[in-house]
Parts: sequence; structure tokens; C-alpha cells
Amino acid sequence: MLNALHPQPQDKILQLIQMYKDDPRDTKIDLGVGVYKDATGLTPVMRAVKAAERQLWEVENTKTYTGLAGDPAYAEAMQDLLLDGTVPADRLSAVATPGGTGAIRQALELIRLATPEATVWLSNPTWPNHPSIIKYLGMRMAEYRYFDTESRGVDFDGLLADLAAVKPGDVVLLHGCCHNPTGANLTLPQWKAVADLLEKTGAIPFIDIAYQGFGDGLEEDAAGLRLMAKRMPEMLIAASCSKNFGIYRERTGILIAVSPKAEMRATVQGNLAFLNRQNYSFPPDHGARLVTMILNDPALREDWQAELEEVRLNMLSLREQLATELRRLSGSDRFGFLAQHRGMFSRLGATPEQVEALRRDHGIYMVGDSRMNIAGLNARTVPILAKAIIGVGV
Repeated sequence: MLNALHPQPQDKILQLIQMYKDDPRDTKIDLGVGVYKDATGLTPVMRAVKAAERQLWEVENTKTYTGLAGDPAYAEAMQDLLLDGTVPADRLSAVATPGGTGAIRQALELIRLATPEATVWLSNPTWPNHPSIIKYLGMRMAEYRYFDTESRGVDFDGLLADLAAVKPGDVVLLHGCCHNPTGANLTLPQWKAVADLLEKTGAIPFIDIAYQGFGDGLEEDAAGLRLMAKRMPEMLIAASCSKNFGIYRERTGILIAVSPKAEMRATVQGNLAFLNRQNYSFPPDHGARLVTMILNDPALREDWQAELEEVRLNMLSLREQLATELRRLSGSDRFGFLAQHRGMFSRLGATPEQVEALRRDHGIYMVGDSRMNIAGLNARTVPILAKAIIGVGV
């Protein structure tokens, strides 16, 4: 059996991580891996998470399984964080998942179970795991234009033109905020226009929101999601707590399904639980329990939101510093988009050859499509990166 297996292509980001580790240069800069780092290069444990873990250590008296869907209190807390009452609770079904990736996988499994003929529409570009999982599941897939390589903003006319071809029952995957890999986001009027189009065509929105609080703020980053939830009869939401709670290794995610009618909730919830059972049975609980404790404790929640705001403002400051330094070096505003993008990532617009030159000549590591993690920078490395970008002719 095993001799029939063929080598699988290496994950480009994991390959980049290894190349960075093997590089002996003290001046190297890692802008590839998608985790938040502080000015010292550390991904810190948030204060509220540490406090919740201390409390949990004192009161937890069992390690037995939770239900197939996870702790209901976690689902309620996350529904409130994401939707804030936009949709009546009796239309919501949810399951805890191993990270946001687990939520995406289970959402796609649900789509395939319910409407195997549906086409899933992805932005071009999108997070590589989206098309990878869809292809593995053997589902239909199509792309809609998203990123304008000239302006480094959203190609909204192209987006609307492509999505005009969606059919009833098709699924349109949208990034809730902080688009990965580009950093270019839809405005609220644009979200409204997309909702108008999906209402007209009968397509179903599937929102992947992995960075709530990293862009313009917790409430602002959920505005498009809430607008869509208020307008659309049904919707899928895959959310991750890895970034905004800093609990990457705890693998804490959730899949929420919005049903057209309350009478459908039990059936949808049963199917979500069934899919969990087929995949991993009971979802991990530790991270979900910490998130629940933080969101339900006013003092912990206040401290978490304050630290999350520090993280957000730090990334905005780095963006502005980089854009300013590039303006000084280039004598133009062509890099102004870096200050306008939101979240950890921006697509620089460099060619693969220029990205290779940045790595080879300057020890600067970013993904081949020139996606760079702004959070990998600090005040010392911003001028180094700016000089290298100009030096390779971007």
C-alpha cells in the first residue's frame, strides 16, 4: 500500500520557515510566517490568557470530553463577539473546531454534504489553504477578481463582474477583514453591494474571519460580516481565535451556520455534530474554555481588548513607518498603499525575481507572491527593509 504513495508538494511557507532558520546571517528578517510578533520577535502570551489559565488551573476538576459540538458557552460567547445579536440565536448552529482551518474544512464538508454540485467561489488571490482543501475534497471551484496589481487595492469592478456569474446555491467565500494575503479590504458600501448581488443571485456567503480586532477594531472588523448576516437568509462563518487571543497552538476555532428559519436549527446542528464525529469526534477544549472565560469576565475582557488594541496600533504604526521611509527613499507615494492596508499582511507587488533577490542579497524572507507579514518588523528593521525594497527595484 504505502509504496503506491507519491511525494506531496512542500508547503511554501513551511519551506520558507526552514530556509530562514538555516540562514546564518544576523541581519535576516522573517516576514513570511503568519504569526504576530512584538518588537523583540516574540509571539507573547496575552495577559488575559495567562490570568484565565491561572483561574482554570484552580477550578478545573475534569478532563473528560465536551460534547461533539464543544462547550455551548463557547459558541454563545463567540456568536456574541462576531454577530452581536444581529441574528436571532434560534437561527444559529455552531461547532467548536481545531483552529480556523478546522472550521473551514468542516464548512466545506457541510457544503459538499448539502449541495455537492455547488461551486465555491474564491477571491484571486486568497489564502492557499482555501483552494487546497477544496481540491482535496473534489469540489467545484471558481475565482473572482479581487486584487488590483496597479493600485494594490481591491478591484471591485472586476469582483462584481465575476460574481455576477454565480448561480443559486453557489457559495462565495469572503474574507471578513484583513484580507490574506493582500491586506486590501472591502469598504462597508462595498460589502452592501456584494450583499445586493448575492441576494439577487441566490448565492450563499461563506465568511472566513481570522483577524477580528487586527484591522480597524473589534466592532469595525465585524461590520461587513454583520451586514451580510442581517441581509442574507443563510450564511456560513469560520472564525479563528489564534490571532486575536494569541493562542495559535491551542487550535481554537468555530464554525457557525445561519439558517433561514428557526425550525431548521436542530437539523443543521445535528449535521455539524455528525461531521465533527466523522473527522475528529470531540473538539479541543482548552483554548475554547480560555476564550469563554475571557469574554464572559468583564475584567478579563477589558484587559484583553486593551492589549489587542495595543497589537493593532503597533501594526498600524509599522505600516505608517514603512510607507513614510519608502516615500523618503523613492521620492514618490507609490508605496502609500502599505499604510492603507489592514491586518498583518500586505502584498508588496514585487516580482518573484525581486523576492528572491531580497532573500539572497538582504536576508529578507517573504512569500514568493510578495506577501509580507508587517508584524515581523520593528523600528530597527523598517529602514533596512525599505532600503532593500528600493535596492532590488520594486
